Amino acid sequence: MSDTTAAPVPVPPRWTPVHGEPYRPVPHRPERIAADESLARAARLSRRMDERRTVRRFSSDPVPEQVVRDAIACAATAPSGAHQQPWTFVLVKDPEVRRRIREAAEHEERISYDGRLGEEWLAALRPLGTDAVKAHMTDAPALVVVFQQRYWVGEDGTKHKHYYVDESVGIAVGMLLTALHLSGLAALIHTPSPMRFLREVLGRPENEKAFAVIPVGYPADDCEVPDLVRKSLDQVLVEI
Repeated sequence: MSDTTAAPVPVPPRWTPVHGEPYRPVPHRPERIAADESLARAARLSRRMDERRTVRRFSSDPVPEQVVRDAIACAATAPSGAHQQPWTFVLVKDPEVRRRIREAAEHEERISYDGRLGEEWLAALRPLGTDAVKAHMTDAPALVVVFQQRYWVGEDGTKHKHYYVDESVGIAVGMLLTALHLSGLAALIHTPSPMRFLREVLGRPENEKAFAVIPVGYPADDCEVPDLVRKSLDQVLVEI
């Protein structure tokens, strides 16, 4: 495995959460949608989202970068604990960086598939046809690597805890997948374990921990997906 250490890349401008300020409400009067239109929109959205599939075979065709940026902007509107927005999205387009991420990910995945995952987890994965080869890392024209910020650093260097980080970042990733799908792009959630190499390859600061790697692109012409059946609404919904 080659050296994955890289020089730090520029970090986004610092944003310091405002603590100790009084609650300052502002008016919120969104337009109320008529019931029939609301029903129609919900039905269309349900149908569109039911078409979403996880894709592991990507075309190398480029995608409109602004579509991906807008999807990330959508994800960044997610609710978060104390509105601390504890996420960083790294858009990786450079083929060499994507190659290095794939190389490091496959190194960890081979160890996992050779026994680290345990037989119960491997048995659960077999119907999905996954293995240690992660061609989607280099076939897809872009990767979105999502980091969770475990804490934020004040101007004086002091560390301050973020709250509900896992929940907040998980919601944001769900919104990202939704935005990408509704924009006509395919995606995959990949969580190699461990993921420490991602912070090293991408030069991220110590307060950030990798949460997921999301290849983004168009499905390949010969793309195939597992023949899965989703749970029905009455299997996931309890009404009281």
